[in-house]
Amino acid sequence: QGYLVESGGGLVQPGGSLRLSCAAPRMILSTFSGSEFTWYRHTPGKERELVATSTSGAATIYSDSAKGRFTVSRDNARKRVLLQMNNLRPEDTAVYSCSAKFRSTTYWGQGTQVTVSA
Repeated sequence: QGYLVESGGGLVQPGGSLRLSCAAPRMILSTFSGSEFTWYRHTPGKERELVATSTSGAATIYSDSAKGRFTVSRDNARKRVLLQMNNLRPEDTAVYSCSAKFRSTTYWGQGTQVTVSA
């Protein structure tokens, strides 16, 4: 029942930037390179949206609205996955969470709040 730990959320003005971090849980630190990380976001009243995925060999932004503004990357030294969010819009306001899948096991984080408001 280990959780990923997301951090980096907060309140930012429209047009601002935030960098979210998803730290691998202790039990999969050794398997970080073989894990697929996924970023989601959820706003009350809306379905959870797939934002991005990251593997050792690929980084993909799936959210159409985020393309061109968000970048997902891996910090192998610190065993974390980063989601750089630039030119933030109020519509980006959501709880951002990440998951990590290694083989048949998936771990989830509890999310970090991102609020974009003037």
